[in-house]
Amino acid sequence: MSTNSNEPVVWLTQEAFDRLQTELTFLSGPGRTEIVARIEQARSEGDLKENGGYHAAREEQGKAEARILYLKDLLRRAHVGDAPADDGVVEPGMLVVATIAGDETTFLFGSREVAGDSDLEVYSEQSPIGQAVHGKKVGDKLTYTAPNGREIAVEIVSATPFEG
Repeated sequence: MSTNSNEPVVWLTQEAFDRLQTELTFLSGPGRTEIVARIEQARSEGDLKENGGYHAAREEQGKAEARILYLKDLLRRAHVGDAPADDGVVEPGMLVVATIAGDETTFLFGSREVAGDSDLEVYSEQSPIGQAVHGKKVGDKLTYTAPNGREIAVEIVSATPFEG
């Protein structure tokens, strides 16, 4: 793992890292080959200006290439390891219950990629709320400034390792 000291490190479970590595391998190999074949097939159908299949395949190619770049960067910055200690401190990899602006909210603190296909809310360390709660403990009360400029009250109710 070689990361620039200015880049944020992303905590991932081994399962999440393996899943993302498999996705990258597929997108970089067979996935890329399939898209190129669809582009060639659509190109052979004639006029490219009005060829919906061609344009759809090119758009899919663009999305796949962007995902490949994203995954390469994410995996390069990844710190793979066990969930953090069950010590009630908010840090990447913790499932946090907090009262935010009066409403109890449960979220994963860290990377969306760790949550996988779950519908769990995720707040990154770089988000305004993420920066505010990082390092706080159960029972801590704080406020942070939301992107709209409002001050939002937060109380940490619990912070436990995410079991994914």
